Amino acid sequence: MGQAGTAEAAVRYLRSAPRPHPRRATGLRCVREDERAPVDRTEFRRVLGQFASGVTVVTAPPADPDSAPAGFACQSFTSLSLDPPLIAFMVGRASTTWPRIARAGVFCVNVLAADQGPLCRAFAASGTDKFLGVAHTPAPCSGAPLLAGVLAWIDCTVHAVHTGGDHLIVVGRVDALGTGNGSAAPLLFHRGRFLP
Repeated sequence: MGQAGTAEAAVRYLRSAPRPHPRRATGLRCVREDERAPVDRTEFRRVLGQFASGVTVVTAPPADPDSAPAGFACQSFTSLSLDPPLIAFMVGRASTTWPRIARAGVFCVNVLAADQGPLCRAFAASGTDKFLGVAHTPAPCSGAPLLAGVLAWIDCTVHAVHTGGDHLIVVGRVDALGTGNGSAAPLLFHRGRFLP
């Protein structure tokens, strides 16, 4: 089936899979759609905003010759496993960029430097050519855009996709990685804004 086909199949399955019956579920149970959420959304965002995070841009090569590369700003990124080398990022189910990354089956995580706030904002916008005027080269394994001036990059193949409420948890197998502008400070996000 290939990497891209596997990723696409996982997305189709996760969108159509029935939810298990609550009486048959074991372990922790998710809040059903007909139940009131346990916490207020605004309060949830306020409290979780206390956790400072790094910022990345996840990119993918064109899935076919007639399409453009894909990319989006992502602060929900983490290392996952050393053996095998795995990373993970979270993306909203409503994302219009994720299906393009899934079709490609590969991606590159670009870890942004402190002076790349404007680049992050460009990749957070919808309906624009996010790569317009952005210097990049192909990542060595995936061919995904490796953005100029980043602190580090991680070139990956989609390994697995899991549900996580209104997000998907994408696990990537690391094929290559490296550092770029290693002497710069990282771009950090805290309480709804970039730290100076």
